[in-house]
Amino acid sequence: MARSITGKICRGGGVQRIRFTHTYEDIISVENLLAAWREFVKGKRKRNDVQEFERHLMQNILRLHDELSAGTYRHGGYEHFKISDPKPRDIHKASVRDRLVHHALYRKLYPFFDRTFIADSYSCREGKGTHKAMNRFRDFAYKVSKNHTRTVCILKCDIRKFFASINQQVLMKIVERYIPDERVRALVSIIVASFCSTPGVAQIGLPLGNLTSQLLVNIYMNEFDQFVKHKLKAKYYIRYADDFVVLSHDKKHLLKTLPYMEVFLRDTLKLEMHPNKVSISTFASGVDFLGWVHFPDHRVLRTATKKRMFRRMAEASGNEQVATSYRGMLSHGNARKLLAQNYKSHIKVGG
Repeated sequence: MARSITGKICRGGGVQRIRFTHTYEDIISVENLLAAWREFVKGKRKRNDVQEFERHLMQNILRLHDELSAGTYRHGGYEHFKISDPKPRDIHKASVRDRLVHHALYRKLYPFFDRTFIADSYSCREGKGTHKAMNRFRDFAYKVSKNHTRTVCILKCDIRKFFASINQQVLMKIVERYIPDERVRALVSIIVASFCSTPGVAQIGLPLGNLTSQLLVNIYMNEFDQFVKHKLKAKYYIRYADDFVVLSHDKKHLLKTLPYMEVFLRDTLKLEMHPNKVSISTFASGVDFLGWVHFPDHRVLRTATKKRMFRRMAEASGNEQVATSYRGMLSHGNARKLLAQNYKSHIKVGG
């Protein structure tokens, strides 16, 4: 019988903590590997490496299960390539068999860890995302302003080289607090240690491209989220990946709060804020957050986001899927004129 994903409450040192109760056998079972395959393969069936693995699917899954069961599984290397989204990013793609292991592990870890996250963490979580984060930002600004009757100040920060700076030792210590099964922790460690962001510098970084990385950075940053919410008592705090904001009517309070955040990130998580991306501004002057510039009564698309959209639309001329994607994005701000003027051939406004 499958165990509950909700875990159990443990009392150690007077602190209550939910513990992960799935076993290693739950994760590596053929049933879970097959379920993970069905999720992984969506939208990828035309890829050569996926087709090659699927050609002998059961044989490959049984072999993978046997290796995991015997403790002989070893993670392979990564294929490296670059994308611009919008800035250049290094992507590292694991083999199909390794990504299948990532999915099998993720299927069990995500439902558990998601319960431990704060409500206002919005990256790579079911039912969250950029649009929900922007709407929450607007709601917070309305509350802080007391119905637009007082000034709203916003502290906006960005973490420098986020994925590439994750300290693997710190990450595993966090994971160990939640997962009692040594074999589950060992599997997480194998995946984490399969990558280093700087050649010759071990135990630093997580690869952009791994499904597990999306969850692991949220586990890592949850330490910061809890600190900001419960130690610093920041009621109006939102984080999306490495971007976060704190809203207040008191600029001096934000200035006093900032050093505590910097120290926690540096000393506890071994991270640094980007020196050129820390600012305090008023809502009335416009706040650049998640690709949009936000004002009290509207939000407009950031200039860089607009240019990137123009370029991609030109490159994908006639591609309805791309057009639909941007139509959805533009529906969340003041962009109807932009749609009408620039994309009549691709997008029907309000369609």
